[in-house]
Amino acid sequence: MHLALTPEEADFRDEMRTLFTTKIPKEIRERSAAGNLNFPDDIVTTMRILNEEGIAVPNWPVADGGKDWTPVQRHIWQDQMNLAAVPEPLAFNAAMVGPVIAQFGSQEIKDRFLPATANLDIWWCQGFSEPEAGSDLASLKTKAVRDGDHYIVNGQKTWTTLAQYADWIFCLVRTDPDAPKKQAGISFLLIDMNSEGIERRPIQLIDGGHEVNEVWFTDVRVPVENLVGEENAGWSYAKFLLSNERGGIARVSYNKIRLARAKEIAASIPTPNGSLLDDPFTRARFVELENALLALELTQLRVVASDGDGKPNPVSSVLKLRGSELTQEVTELMTDLAGTDALTVFDPALDDAEWAHLAMPTYLNTRKVSIYGGSSEVQRTIIASGILGL
Repeated sequence: MHLALTPEEADFRDEMRTLFTTKIPKEIRERSAAGNLNFPDDIVTTMRILNEEGIAVPNWPVADGGKDWTPVQRHIWQDQMNLAAVPEPLAFNAAMVGPVIAQFGSQEIKDRFLPATANLDIWWCQGFSEPEAGSDLASLKTKAVRDGDHYIVNGQKTWTTLAQYADWIFCLVRTDPDAPKKQAGISFLLIDMNSEGIERRPIQLIDGGHEVNEVWFTDVRVPVENLVGEENAGWSYAKFLLSNERGGIARVSYNKIRLARAKEIAASIPTPNGSLLDDPFTRARFVELENALLALELTQLRVVASDGDGKPNPVSSVLKLRGSELTQEVTELMTDLAGTDALTVFDPALDDAEWAHLAMPTYLNTRKVSIYGGSSEVQRTIIASGILGL
């Protein structure tokens, strides 16, 4: 593995850095860095700018609007975007349903959905989890019964992230309840969220925010032409989608930026012996986190460098596992720095410490990162079998 970029890769890095810092409005990047984006406007604005520049969906096939970049170039694109505090392209569009449609959809369904998906003219949400089908997703019960040129869909999805903004939902539905294996009777269906019979119910989270929802389907009629690929083959498409979702969860650049911000804050907090950053215990926490992030970044680069054969790399589970842990540790550190200010509501008329008031909601929200995309327990099992041979 070569730790230094080639001259060509360095030029590409500089090109991405310039694009991200000049094309994306400064106010959006500042809100992103503070963890206080305006939804959905900032996401839509950013993704449309990136799409106009041709770099919103570089992971898609070239024929469908992607780029013929190397794994290292894709890594640089992601890294520079995070370092510039640019909101990432909406994952449901760019990393989930888009690649599935590009890989398994008919040409008609590609022409119909992919351009709008890349430009965020359609905001997608993900209809996978159900009250009794989370980790055991194949146990899902939402059913779709064929009725002429339509499916009649009934059931419930839960933890549907950002469904309050969604125009469409990509759903796993049961189309063959009598299949010998429960995975064999599932299909991948695209459903207009404005269809009659769909109800969205907000779920308020522990951080006080409204990020996830319940989505109920009552006799919802969905045209058969909205089926992706073959009927009852949806489980294979779901596994393909989930493998894409797990990419990038290491969040090295994200955590580097927030750790640097935490260090600035610690240096500004006075103590009898200087600043909080002069405290040996606090400095030790920063040093340990910085070293851990460096080790994770080097591991990530090794994975990127070996990604040319296109085969799944079990080391990606190390990235996901350790990245989740470090994300939680960094947000915990920021909350500790905020102290009791983390428990109060921000009032711009009284103070300007918005970071402190956002620290606790951010800390609470990042409890989820060790669950989504494959829980930490699942990643440890993959590491044990795929790397350690246990």
